[in-house]
Amino acid sequence: MVAVNRVYAARLAGMVVLGPDGESIGRVRDVVISISIVRQQPRVLGLVVELLTRRRIFVPILRVTAIEPGAVTLATGSVSLRRFAQRPGEVLVLGQVIETRVRVDDPDLPELAGIDVVVVDLAIEPTRTRDWMVTKVAVRPQRRLGRRGNVHVVDWQHVQGLTPSGLAMPDQGVAQLLEQFAGQRPIEVADAIRELPPKRRYEVVNALDDERLADVLQELPEDEQAALLRQLKTERAADVLEAMDPDDAADLLGTMAPADAEQFLRRMDPEDSEDVRRLLSHSPDTAGGLMTSEPVVLAPDTTVAEALARVRDPDLTPALASLVFVVRPPTATPTGHYLGCVHLQRLLREPPAALVSGIVDTDLPTLKPEDSLGAVTRYFAAYNLVCGPVVDEQSHLLGAVSVDDLLDHLLPEDWRERLDVPELSGAEGAT
Repeated sequence: MVAVNRVYAARLAGMVVLGPDGESIGRVRDVVISISIVRQQPRVLGLVVELLTRRRIFVPILRVTAIEPGAVTLATGSVSLRRFAQRPGEVLVLGQVIETRVRVDDPDLPELAGIDVVVVDLAIEPTRTRDWMVTKVAVRPQRRLGRRGNVHVVDWQHVQGLTPSGLAMPDQGVAQLLEQFAGQRPIEVADAIRELPPKRRYEVVNALDDERLADVLQELPEDEQAALLRQLKTERAADVLEAMDPDDAADLLGTMAPADAEQFLRRMDPEDSEDVRRLLSHSPDTAGGLMTSEPVVLAPDTTVAEALARVRDPDLTPALASLVFVVRPPTATPTGHYLGCVHLQRLLREPPAALVSGIVDTDLPTLKPEDSLGAVTRYFAAYNLVCGPVVDEQSHLLGAVSVDDLLDHLLPEDWRERLDVPELSGAEGAT
């Protein structure tokens, strides 16, 4: 392919990054430019590249040998694998510049004079010294009465507002940023949000719907979850907590001062807050503190077909879907008398019209809510399980511990930040 000379930065998002031998290194997630207080032509510093391990690193633009329609090719595979950290003077095009409000003073575009327009893209071009510079800015008038204005491409020097103070203005749009997140897993969105400056992080969090934000929050370290939750209005924070899995909501509230946690619990729906309060009554390093109160619970007269329909729920994790629990009514935790469990593999082997009461495994031992983290770990290893029931002394099912909840507590607190990728020999610093 023939390398192109003018590239629109936003179109690089998601593009594959190749090494000199054509090996896949990762994908472009953002473009880093320099914007100074003194009005100077913005220079491209490099790319934020997400590796296959989800770690985001910085690749200097001088390492880029070609930007082609389908891929970015590097001159060398020797790059620093240190996690990208934004430095003073560095600006993220997709994370910070796109949808910034600016003014245009181009004499060839009098229709844009004196009105607010928003940046939709930046054009970057290489120079003879192999540097890349921002040469043009694609802008669009702000929407009026639901109509979308035409996009205009202007020289960068005719744009007023691309400054550090301009980028710090509140109420910047996030539609294009959210568009990038569409289809990404919550943990990938969480990683991206963590890389954003505080202002943009807050704007993105405010723009996500409650369900999506709840999924994303659950993938952040608990101290960052708490910090973001406190930035929301109390009513919105309560709605997000209701959308979270009860055990994750309990873990989050358990890190807060009791008075702060109680403030959120009072604003939650009583039915949701009751589950969370019950989980908070257990020590976090016990089966009761690890469990979720919403496993798959069935009555004895449920058919195999109905049971399989329940475990097909896309919101269930594979671990929770691996085991269904059979109880006498009521089936909401804490349930009626616990009868036993049925493994997913057994359900797949039985006739659809058969009742789960006829195939219940009554021999599998259960966990007690006070069982320690070590006891739960040994239980999973001994019985080759990824999910296990937690039952009280009166034989009521209280919930279930899944292997993902167990790993969350076994791994170091900063495991989400520590992707142990070794440094390549000869690798240089980030910038």
